Amino acid sequence: MRPGHPAQRRAEAAARGATTRGGTRRAGQPGPEDEPRNPASGGTGQGGGRFAAKNAADRRGAGDAAEVVAGRNAVLEALRAGVPAAALYAGPRRDADDRVREVVDLAAAAGIPMIETGRAELDRLTAGSAHQGLALKVRPYDYAAAEDLTQRARAAGAPALIVALDGVTDPRNLGAVARSVAAFGGHGVLVPARRSARVTAGAWKASAGALARVPVARVPNLTRALAAYQEAGLFVVGLDAGGATPVADLAVADAPLVLVVGSEGRGLSRLVAERCDVLARIPMAADTESLNAGVAAGIALHTVSAARAARGLS
Repeated sequence: MRPGHPAQRRAEAAARGATTRGGTRRAGQPGPEDEPRNPASGGTGQGGGRFAAKNAADRRGAGDAAEVVAGRNAVLEALRAGVPAAALYAGPRRDADDRVREVVDLAAAAGIPMIETGRAELDRLTAGSAHQGLALKVRPYDYAAAEDLTQRARAAGAPALIVALDGVTDPRNLGAVARSVAAFGGHGVLVPARRSARVTAGAWKASAGALARVPVARVPNLTRALAAYQEAGLFVVGLDAGGATPVADLAVADAPLVLVVGSEGRGLSRLVAERCDVLARIPMAADTESLNAGVAAGIALHTVSAARAARGLS
C-alpha cells in the first residue's frame, strides 16, 4: 500500500492493464491519470481520477474544506471553546430549549451570523447527520509555514522550541499538544500534510483556546522539513521508548530545539528517527507500554522548560 513500493507499483500496473484493447476505459476502471488506489494516500478505490480522490479526502476530513459541526451539544461545545466559525445554520422548527438559547447567545456575542434554513439544506450541509436543527460551519484553518515558527522564536528572543508530530492522526492529540506548547513557552507545532491530524473543531476544543495563540505549520514532507531546521541550527530530538538518553538529561535542552513525537504504539517512522540528532526516552514503569502523543509532548516540554529555567533562559 505504500506509494513507490514495488508491490504497489505492480498493483497499479495491473490496474492500468485492465483497460479495453481500444484504449477506452470501462466505467469505474482506473486509468493512468488516476491516483494510486492506496487508501492511506488519498485514493478512493474507485474510478474518478484526481478530483474524485480529492473529494473523497475532503469527506474523510483530510482536506481543507470548511468543517461542519452538527447537533445541539456539539455546536454548543464548539462555541463555548471559541472555535472560529463562519456561520450558524438553524432550522425553522427547532425547540427553544436552554441549549439552543445559549447557542444563539454565544453566536451573537462572537459576531457569527445566524442563517435560518430548511431541513433539506441542513441535511445537505451535515451529510445526513443528526443535526437537531443546528449546524455550525467552522472556518478553514490558516496554516503557517515551517520558517514562521523559527521567526516567531527569534522575535521573542528565545531559543526555538517546536513540537513536530509524526503519524499522529487524532485531532484531539494535536489540540492537547498545542495547549502544552502554549503552557511551556513553545513556538509552534509542525505537522505533515498527509496522514496527520489537522486543525478541526475537535482540535480547537482539546486545545482550550491555545490554537488561537500557537501557530500550526504544515509541510509536504516532515523529514525534509526537519533537515531544513537542522541546517538552520536547530537540534532535532525524537521521543522514543528505546532512546539512549533520558529526556531530563538532554544536553541540548537550552539550544534551539525540535521535539518530534510519534504516534502511540508505532512511535517514530524509520526515516524520521534516522533524521533525529538524539533519541530521548521518557522513563516509565516497566509495565507501561506507551504514552499518547499529547501526554508525551507535555512531559517533554515541561522537562525542557524546567532545564532552560534552571539555566536562566526562560
